[in-house]
Amino acid sequence: LCCCEYVDRRGERNHLAACCCDCEDLDEGCDRWLTCRSLPPGALGRIADTVADRLRVPWFAGAVKINVSLVPPLVLLPVFLHVAALHFLLGLVILTSLPVVVLWYYYLTHRRKERTLFFLSLGLFSLGYMYYVFLQEVVPRGHVGFSQVVALTCGLILMLAALSRAKKDPGYLPIPVSNEKSSHQDLPKSVRGSYNGLHGVTTSGPASSRAVNGEAKGHSRMSTEELEGVKKDWCAKCQLVRPARAGHCRLCGRCVRRLDHHCVWINSCVGEQNHQAFILALSFFMLTSVYGITLTLHTICRGQTPFVALFYCPGAYSDYSSALSFTCVWYCAIVTAGMGYILLIQLLNISYNVTEREARLALRDNTGRRLLGGLVIDTGQYNRGFLCNWGHFLSLGSSPPQHSAEDIV
Repeated sequence: LCCCEYVDRRGERNHLAACCCDCEDLDEGCDRWLTCRSLPPGALGRIADTVADRLRVPWFAGAVKINVSLVPPLVLLPVFLHVAALHFLLGLVILTSLPVVVLWYYYLTHRRKERTLFFLSLGLFSLGYMYYVFLQEVVPRGHVGFSQVVALTCGLILMLAALSRAKKDPGYLPIPVSNEKSSHQDLPKSVRGSYNGLHGVTTSGPASSRAVNGEAKGHSRMSTEELEGVKKDWCAKCQLVRPARAGHCRLCGRCVRRLDHHCVWINSCVGEQNHQAFILALSFFMLTSVYGITLTLHTICRGQTPFVALFYCPGAYSDYSSALSFTCVWYCAIVTAGMGYILLIQLLNISYNVTEREARLALRDNTGRRLLGGLVIDTGQYNRGFLCNWGHFLSLGSSPPQHSAEDIV
């Protein structure tokens, strides 16, 4: 394949120059739209699949497909921010509607159980664009020193490094390679009766299944030599037995050790292997964002404290450069507030040694205690005190999973 050729979803060789050719569904849709007739069922889906398959850029050894969800943030975010900088009322409307649109899209994809790169693209492009505006509009005013720019840049680099680590393996359980996988109906009757389809089945004692080298071996009973009281879960999707606190992510389609939640901002699960990096990335983001907001407000709102300047800055709209900087500050403040809430919940959960998944299940089963006004749900199952809980969190991934003390209940 040359750089402009690709193999389409039907397995045929195609060229980028023919991206607008041979689209029967689109032609039929335009004809029906011009004649005021309704589209046949599934026509929009087929058109969207065709467009997504042909949206590519030239690359070595063949054109590379572009994920459609990556495009909207790159195009719409600069446009919205520049329009918001034209007038105070436009800024108020746009900055109020942006979080609503993002939340709506989140609930839409969450309800459909779809994976999307929209949030990761929005987050990374927001960081890059805010940094660009800071260097282009704020630094030239002469009120920000070289050391402050270096400190902000270092914070951004550290945050991206932690984010890169958080994007790696969260602790996926190995998928069984045996062709003789036991089905859900092969399980004992007592196990089938307690299966709820959400977090697997909890079994213990002599009637529980076990995994040998990561593979499910039917419904073989636990041997007497194994430790008593070991909590196990059977996952009907992955066809394996998983340790305590592991869970199945319906978006990733994999089981994860000590699953906390699936984070749309990193497009990956947060589990045993990347939970520390996730907290580190959030912390670096908060510090860097607050520092950047403070430097910008000190520059465009001279003589006022950052908190007061955020709500009252008389010279913010005196020129377009100041208006754009002030609009970006408010955008950063909204994002920082949202990420700060996520970080607060994470820190509270770590302090009580509970994961988001366990808190959600405890709320559903009414087995947990609401603490601190409902900010944290204490299940009491793994809570060993503040220091022990944080010690356990800081030691995640440092020892072999099979020797984890959390498997003993």
